[in-house]
Amino acid sequence: MAGAYPYTVYRGTFIHLPKLSSSSAKPELVRNQGVLWVSSEDGRIKGHDWNVKDDASFKSFLSSHGWTDGHGRGTKVKVVESNDARNEFFFPGFIDSHIHAPQFPNLGLFGSSGLLGWLDEYTFPEEASFGSKSDPKNQDIDPKKTPAQGLRVYDQVITRTLAHGTTCASYFATIHVPATNALAALAYKHGQRAFIGRVCMDNKEQCPDYYVDQSADEGLNATIRTIDYIQKLDPNGTLVNPIVTPRFAPSCSNHSLSSLGELAAKYNPPLHIQTHISENLDEVELVHQLFPDSSSYAEVYDKHHLLTNRTILAHGVHLTHDERTLIRERGSKVAHCPASNSALGSGLAPVRAMLEDGLTVGLGTDVSGGYSPSILEVARQASLVSRMLSFSSEYQQMNGDLGNTTTNGHEKLSVPEILYLATRGGAGVVDMADDIGGFDKGMIWDAQLIELGAVKNYTQSPLDGEGVNSLATRDQRNVKAGTVGGVDLFGDETWEEQIEKWMWGGDDRNVKNVWVQGKLVHTRD
Repeated sequence: MAGAYPYTVYRGTFIHLPKLSSSSAKPELVRNQGVLWVSSEDGRIKGHDWNVKDDASFKSFLSSHGWTDGHGRGTKVKVVESNDARNEFFFPGFIDSHIHAPQFPNLGLFGSSGLLGWLDEYTFPEEASFGSKSDPKNQDIDPKKTPAQGLRVYDQVITRTLAHGTTCASYFATIHVPATNALAALAYKHGQRAFIGRVCMDNKEQCPDYYVDQSADEGLNATIRTIDYIQKLDPNGTLVNPIVTPRFAPSCSNHSLSSLGELAAKYNPPLHIQTHISENLDEVELVHQLFPDSSSYAEVYDKHHLLTNRTILAHGVHLTHDERTLIRERGSKVAHCPASNSALGSGLAPVRAMLEDGLTVGLGTDVSGGYSPSILEVARQASLVSRMLSFSSEYQQMNGDLGNTTTNGHEKLSVPEILYLATRGGAGVVDMADDIGGFDKGMIWDAQLIELGAVKNYTQSPLDGEGVNSLATRDQRNVKAGTVGGVDLFGDETWEEQIEKWMWGGDDRNVKNVWVQGKLVHTRD
C-alpha cells in the first residue's frame, strides 16, 4: 500500500479499550495523548509516543526519526491531528458482525408478525429482486449482471455503514452469484473490510418457490463460484474475504449443511462460516421439528461440522446453557443484535451469561431486522436490553435452573463493556483479534476520528435581546460553537462522561474521518 508518504503520523487524543488479560477482567476505556504512526506500506501501527505533549516536543519527535511535516529537513510524513478544542479523538473502527446488505431498502419495515412472517412478507421478495430471470441456474459470475437497483443498494449500504464508522462488516448477500460478487467488488472499491457470503437455502418446503436453490449441489457450486471470484479480487484477503453462509438450519437440507461444512474445511486456512441461531422461539421449535435427531439447535450445526472456531452465530437469544457450552468448546462466536431482536419481538439475549460462559461476543446491526446501520445505535440497544433482561420470565427461569434466585443488576452491561463488544469483541468474532479493534503496536489502523464539538460559551445571557432576533442570534452562536450531532457538551464533563454522551447521543454526524488499513475511506466534509 505504497503512497506519497512512508508514514502517517496521527497526533492528538486516542481512546480505545485494551485487550482483556483474562476472562474475568472488565473492559476499561483508556485515553492517551501524543502521537501514533502508521506505515503506508501495510497500514499497521508501527509505534506510539505518549510523551509528545506540545509543538516543541512534536518537533523534537519528528527530528529524532528523521522526519518532517514540510517545515524542516528530513523525510516528509503526513500529519493528521485531532482538535482538542473541538473535543475530537481517534477511536477504533466499529465492527458489524452481522448485516444483510440486500435488505437495506427495508430499514424500518417490520410488519405485524414475528421473524418467520417478516421473512415472507418483506425479506424474501426484496432479496429475490437481486437476481436475473435470464440466469436461473446462477451460471454467470459477472457482477455487472446485477440489476441496477441491486447495485445502487449495495453501493449505498457500504457508504452508509462507513459513514457511521463501520470499518469491517460481515455481510449476508443473496443466493445470486453476480450480485454477491458485486457486493464484494463494491466493498473492495470503497475500501471497507468485509466478509461476503452468498446465502445458501435449498429446502423447498421452507423457502419460497421464487427464491430458493434448486438443489444442494447447485447451491454449493454457486457458492464456490463466489469464493473463487472474491479470492481473485483480493488474493491476499487484505480487505475482502468469502464466508460460507447457510441462511439458517430450517432453510437448508441436511445435504446442504454437510456440504457447506466440508467446503469450509477444504481451504487453508478454513473459510469463515456465518449463520443464524436461536433468534426466535418459533424458529427454535421449527428446528426441533425439522431435525428430530438433534437435541438442540447448536447440535444441528455441530453434526454438520459448521460449529468451528471461525463460525459467527447471529443472535443466540434463546440458547440453553448446554448450547453455550458446546459453542464455547467449538470456539464459535456470537453476534449480538439487540435492535433487531427488539424490533421483531424475538427476545432479550442474555449477553452477560454468554460472556461468563466464555463466549466471544460482538455486535451486529442485522439490517434490516435492525432498523439502523449504526453500531452506536446497536450499542445503545445492547445497554437497554441488558437493563430490561431481569424482567424477562425466560431469564428468571434460566437463573433458577442455575440455582440463582436473584440477579441484583448483574446482567447490566456498562458503557465500556458495550464499546468493547463494538470493537475488540467484534474483532474476535471475525477472527481478527490481533489485527483490528484497538490501537496496539502492530495492529492495523482501522480507525475513526470522532468530533463531539466545542463547548458553547455565551458572551452574554441568552435571555438578553428581544424576541425572535435574540433566538436567531443564539442559534448562530450555537452553529459557530460547533455543536455536532446530538451530543451537547457544557465543559464540566470528564472525558469518560463525554464518551458516555457520545454512545448515547452520537451518530454519523460525529464521524469526521474513517480509515481502513491506513487508507482514508470516508470523510464527512
